[in-house]
Amino acid sequence: MATSKTTNTYNRQNWEDSDFPILCQTCLGDNPYIRMTKEKYGKECKICARPFTVFRWCPGARMRFKKTEVCQTCSKLKNVCQTCLLDLEYGLPIQVRDAALKITDNLPKSDVNKEYYIQNMEKQLSRSDSGALANNSKLNEPNDLLMRLARTAPYYKRNRPHVCSFWVKGECRRGEECPYRHEKPTDPDDPLADQNIKDRYYGTNDPVADKLLKRAAAMPALPPPDDKTITTLYIGNLGNLTEQDIRDHFYQYGEIRTVSIVPKQQCAFVQYTTRQAAESAAEKTFNKLILGGRRLTIKWGRSQGRIGPLMGIQNMEVYEPVPGLPGALPELSNNFFNLEPGHIPLPNIPPPPSLMMPQLFGPPPLPQFFFNPPQLPPFVPNPSVAASAASSVTKEQSIAAVKPTVHYPSQDPSRLGATQITTERQE
Repeated sequence: MATSKTTNTYNRQNWEDSDFPILCQTCLGDNPYIRMTKEKYGKECKICARPFTVFRWCPGARMRFKKTEVCQTCSKLKNVCQTCLLDLEYGLPIQVRDAALKITDNLPKSDVNKEYYIQNMEKQLSRSDSGALANNSKLNEPNDLLMRLARTAPYYKRNRPHVCSFWVKGECRRGEECPYRHEKPTDPDDPLADQNIKDRYYGTNDPVADKLLKRAAAMPALPPPDDKTITTLYIGNLGNLTEQDIRDHFYQYGEIRTVSIVPKQQCAFVQYTTRQAAESAAEKTFNKLILGGRRLTIKWGRSQGRIGPLMGIQNMEVYEPVPGLPGALPELSNNFFNLEPGHIPLPNIPPPPSLMMPQLFGPPPLPQFFFNPPQLPPFVPNPSVAASAASSVTKEQSIAAVKPTVHYPSQDPSRLGATQITTERQE
């Protein structure tokens, strides 16, 4: 289709005429008193090939002149800048934004279908009061990944002049007056050196987007634990924050059961009543929560359940014995105290005499059938002989009473830790 301004071309009423471009802050520059040149129908849009009004300006001192590359209709369809084709809200490539928001691109790429689609979209834009499409509601949804990847300040380094090709060849004679950069060019094998404006707009094979997606994949994450009973979050690096400060911020994610603060460790534990509230709080506060000028550390709490004995045995790792170590301890020979195997065996020797406990009471009298009665001599009517016999019987009985005899195991001092006890017998 011919698009010459001097000839009577087809469908010329659909050419775009605008009064001000749609630009991001980086492309607009830091100069508040900027001057632009406006050329009506100066170039074709590099996406829909329709003539549009071209704006040209210098964003700042020692910067290169910039101009609009696509028409405003294509810019509004994707909500991008007319010059750099980056998202106006996050400053990210379209491929990264669509991957994070899960937006599918339905823009046709053939010439005839593209022209018909652009005309219909332009009619919808003219009917709407805000100048935005109704199907772009997803672009206004907040997203955690986009907020982490987005730039917080304009990147004016992108407006620098190009590298002077004469300086690279060693033939530039302008010196400091040269408007181009006198720097070594980047590696031609670098994927960032090969960028296409159509790939940037359609969100396919964009090297800048691939670099940002790899960076997003390498970012630390906080996956929820497998134990569904865990509803506690660990909050670290509290500083001077109080329990009320923690509760005022975390109550927005769900109902809180308890808030426990450990001042010595400068940490707190926030327990929610539901697992869904705990996951929401962990997702929205991990690695980006700042309270009282301090960045707080967010982690999941540990399970409070006890591990059973069978589970502990199953999870126990078996290690090979280390060579050169002594063997196991010998078993107890006399395990009087019911000690567990592996304890140091007790020596099988009697206690010292100093620990012997004196006999407080004599042994009980033995039954008559346990001993043989003494053999008495035949009866002698001589009184002297009878007296000598009675004295011998009394002497044997006294010897038997003095001789200690063990009758019960509890009276054996060698089998007990006997101690010397001083008692006074009260009569």
